[in-house]
Amino acid sequence: MLERYCVIGNPIGHSKSPAIHAAFARQTGQAIDYQRCLAPLDAFGATLQQLIADGYRGANVTVPFKLDAAALCTTLSARAQAAGAVNTLLFANGIIGGDNTDGAGLVCDIVRNAGFDIGGKRILLLGAGGAARGAILPLLEQQPRELVIANRSGATAEALVARFAAPGRSLSACQFAELDGPFELVVNATSASLSGAIPPVPAIVFSTSTLALDMMYGNQPTPFMDFASGHGATPRDGLGMLVEQAAEAFALWRGIRPETAMILTTMRASL
Repeated sequence: MLERYCVIGNPIGHSKSPAIHAAFARQTGQAIDYQRCLAPLDAFGATLQQLIADGYRGANVTVPFKLDAAALCTTLSARAQAAGAVNTLLFANGIIGGDNTDGAGLVCDIVRNAGFDIGGKRILLLGAGGAARGAILPLLEQQPRELVIANRSGATAEALVARFAAPGRSLSACQFAELDGPFELVVNATSASLSGAIPPVPAIVFSTSTLALDMMYGNQPTPFMDFASGHGATPRDGLGMLVEQAAEAFALWRGIRPETAMILTTMRASL
């Protein structure tokens, strides 16, 4: 019998996760069934309990439920606890385990796939929601020279700085309009690209030495990517991050980490 997994979100019809995990399963010889699950905006908890009752072994969590998932977990990994957000769930013996593979996937894509060394660089993270929370600790573990968190609400960004502050970390927060630059890595963790918008950041944050990564992806560059490249930056979308975070989740569930290079190429061609 195939062991069952899914990705929970709202909306969810666009998700590439089923195709990615099916490819992982074929590559590694794992017998799994992975589907999409649309959860009502006001019934994430009930949806989770139904999945457990139906015998699911785990799930991925996407917009807008990552904070809800963290609140419902019985146990949290260190990185999920630090982020306060969960994108990977494990169900076993009545326990809901929560992890966050987003940041690990982001860093893996930047370092391995894009060939960009984060260490010693000046980094800008746009946004302060669940996606940004998951990225902060993995980015800091790469020992950048500075990490700035910018958000429409400065208070929300300041709260994240307080959460992750530690001796030896150069971590600060500001509102979008207060930014100076340039930065060597700019990561858009806002949801602006979903609506075709651009975070209101000044062009000065970009230069010809900037890698500008949008966590969103599609068959065309996002408005953020176009804006960044128009000011000299090298743009990158979030497809590599999606594949790498999925590989991390697959390894948690199945005990084996798939090779991602060929799958990333295949997924790129399918957009």
